[in-house]
Amino acid sequence: MDRPAGPMERVFGASKRLLEHLLEGGEMRLRLAVLELEEERARLFDLLLLAGLSLALGALGLAFVGVFVVAAFWETHRLTAVATVAAVFLLGAAFAAWRLRCLARQRSLLRATLAQLATDRQLLAEPGEGA
Repeated sequence: MDRPAGPMERVFGASKRLLEHLLEGGEMRLRLAVLELEEERARLFDLLLLAGLSLALGALGLAFVGVFVVAAFWETHRLTAVATVAAVFLLGAAFAAWRLRCLARQRSLLRATLAQLATDRQLLAEPGEGA
């Protein structure tokens, strides 16, 4: 003895289904964002660890190369040797700073999430498609 659903009941049912689909889509996007943040955190930790190790070992190696060059030319061209070693170190530091600045400007955080949201926005903007 079920009576047929009236227009208001159908509207409420459709609204409820629409809200459920919107929540499912939002939850999926949020899970993607969380996953990307976790991956980015792990990548950043590895990057910082390797950068610190590379920096420490590179600095030690360059210091010993500088001492070797200055010691080798101490008797004949000590000022030229010191100036050359200092210039090479300063040029290397300038190049590293320039490269670091280039890398810092690149954005990779939540790239896939932002791309998916742009796709969603584009699909919603297209009239009459997908229905």
